[in-house]
Amino acid sequence: MQVQSGSGVYYAFIATVFFIYWASAGSRLLRLAVILFANYLFCARYGLFYVLLLPACSTLDFLIGLGLMRFQHAPVRRLLVGFSIGLNLALLAASRHMGLWLNRHATAASGWDWVFPLGLSFYIFQSLTYTIDLYRRDGEGTSSLLSYLSAVTFFPTVQAGPITRVTELIKQFSARPALSRVDGGRAFFLIGMGLLKKALIADYLAESLVNRVFDTPKLYSGAEALLAVYAYSLQLYYDFSGYTDIARGTAMLLGIRLPINFDRPYLSANLTEFWRRWHITFSNWLRDYLFFSLPGARSKVMPYINLVITMVLGGLWHGVAWTFAIWGLLHGMALAGTRAWFAWHGRPKQPVSPVRHAVAVFCTYQFVCLTWVFFRAGSLADALAMLGRIASLTIGFENIPALLAVVLLLAAAALFVKKTWYTRAMETFAACPFYVHAATLLAVAVAIQLLGGRGGTPFVYSRF
Repeated sequence: MQVQSGSGVYYAFIATVFFIYWASAGSRLLRLAVILFANYLFCARYGLFYVLLLPACSTLDFLIGLGLMRFQHAPVRRLLVGFSIGLNLALLAASRHMGLWLNRHATAASGWDWVFPLGLSFYIFQSLTYTIDLYRRDGEGTSSLLSYLSAVTFFPTVQAGPITRVTELIKQFSARPALSRVDGGRAFFLIGMGLLKKALIADYLAESLVNRVFDTPKLYSGAEALLAVYAYSLQLYYDFSGYTDIARGTAMLLGIRLPINFDRPYLSANLTEFWRRWHITFSNWLRDYLFFSLPGARSKVMPYINLVITMVLGGLWHGVAWTFAIWGLLHGMALAGTRAWFAWHGRPKQPVSPVRHAVAVFCTYQFVCLTWVFFRAGSLADALAMLGRIASLTIGFENIPALLAVVLLLAAAALFVKKTWYTRAMETFAACPFYVHAATLLAVAVAIQLLGGRGGTPFVYSRF
């Protein structure tokens, strides 16, 4: 039941959960049971062992949470939160590397081929927010195992976020849910937009240009290789923001509000602003639970070093490879440099001149695209080959058909749509009658089938 563009199974699943959930809305126990069953059914489609693994790990964290709520002795609290961190990091390492290790040491005769088809990173991030918040006394825990299990494995977020504090989800699950017709319209708007972003932009760019050029850069001109890098920046944005839209819309249909994850990041004027706009819940998690936990916060030098450490670890979370380490290192150094520049010269006075702002946005975007080369490449050698091809400065656009050029231009232009226009479009759609919502979603489904290419592909961040 992977969330794929054009996948009817997932949306049939959402519809079933929706009707059963609201039929049980009068009873807190019943509606939580419906959510928990939906969570584990969603994970079971990737592997039945998740139905045993996730409840076991979640229950341990729940018990640790009870201990943190009960005990006030500092050494005991440190021991409890340390055990939770160790448990979740061990689960992260196992989900990423145990299958590879077992496959490497298996004999050909054994036929062993073990993988974790559902990445557990986002579950682990959410799980750690709970125990660390309780340790820091930044949130209220729960004595209800059902509430905790329903929140920590909430199915719209477990695959690829947005990362949500479990204490906040528990609060929402505790309140009696409500869904107005307008909220339902907003949810359908988000789901429809997410599908269009994924199927008509992200998947098309990946299949028509990005994958081909990154796989065999020497077959393309330097100009085409550079265009593929820009195309990948758009693919990644529309893929991941599309997933977030679908997740937020799904949760909204159940009366749950999830945080936004993207805020026009490619219009950022510096790297600090970029990370306030890109994958917002992940950057907030790195800041709140990693950066602030590192020593030396009051020194003059350590915060800059800690920024680099934080971003390198954030890069390695995507995969233990030189490419991800370099991606994190480049961003960490740029963030540290930006912070040092602001400390020396002060932040730019507002309002900044339009020309100066445009230059800053252009330069920031070029740097981000440079780092995306390492993020996307399969190896360091592949990344260097891609950069070498761009540096060849050869010109040629024989492999860029007119339709691809149009999609690229439209995708780039959509980045400049004002937030007020987007909000107005959502509210106008939400206020329409239900038959307009249904007709629009049907038109989206037809458009995806006719124009979406050879079928949906998994969301990029589902593998993390």
